[in-house]
Amino acid sequence: MNSHPRLLLRKPLALIGIGLVLAHLIAALTAPLWIPYDPTALVGAALEPPNEEFLFGTDELGRDFLSRVFMGGRVAILVAFSAGVIAAVGGALIGLSAAYHGGAIDDLVCRLVELKLAIPSILFVSLFVTGFGQSLGVLIAVIAIIKMMGAIRTVRAAGLQLMNLGYVRAAQLRGESASSVIVRELLPNVIDLLLVEFALRSSSALLLVSALSFLGLGLSPPTPDWGLMIHAGLAAIHSEPWLILIPAVCISTLVIGVNFATEGIADAWGLDAARGGAHG
Repeated sequence: MNSHPRLLLRKPLALIGIGLVLAHLIAALTAPLWIPYDPTALVGAALEPPNEEFLFGTDELGRDFLSRVFMGGRVAILVAFSAGVIAAVGGALIGLSAAYHGGAIDDLVCRLVELKLAIPSILFVSLFVTGFGQSLGVLIAVIAIIKMMGAIRTVRAAGLQLMNLGYVRAAQLRGESASSVIVRELLPNVIDLLLVEFALRSSSALLLVSALSFLGLGLSPPTPDWGLMIHAGLAAIHSEPWLILIPAVCISTLVIGVNFATEGIADAWGLDAARGGAHG
């Protein structure tokens, strides 16, 4: 384990990725302390270009764009990382349970995963939002369900390999319950894999939440959200391109940062095979 940090330090892209993620996290966490205006307040004329008073200009309603961009980062990170945690942990527990029990339970889990993967994400979100409404909790839940499917498949495959190891057999012979074996014996042995799964699911969740907001299926205005900002800026793309470019750069740098950091961590921990099979 001591060699892992040293291996990570030898990977410049990984360090760049970690730096980008930390920069976004710090900006998002501290934004309420230093943004100049309430992100939903009308503080100036509509579509003012960047100037001394409004460093990023104003949007189509006269709201300070800098304040909205950095508060939008808080929303994006909250949704993406929360969905990533739920997808990784939930996927691990379901995948390990399927691997442990096998038989009909394993078949049922595999069929349900295949059924969900056969449904386009946009259609699934549309049905979910229609039934439960558009809110932060609903958005986190639906994205977590979508991203959990890939995690279930990846962790199930790892669990099938662990089932043949001696300590699992020993726990079964001691009479430990299925839940005890899964949580105490199997789960600790896939923690490294879960870290990679969390990073991968969070990265793709960030893109998905932005795409959903752009399509009108995510958060509702006036919530500051990068996808909503890009959608609103389309009407002024030729005269005020910064309304699209700034949130697009924010999304891109955060996704690139998470991906670079994930690649470096996976390589340092020797999880290339697991990382390669985790996409989807």
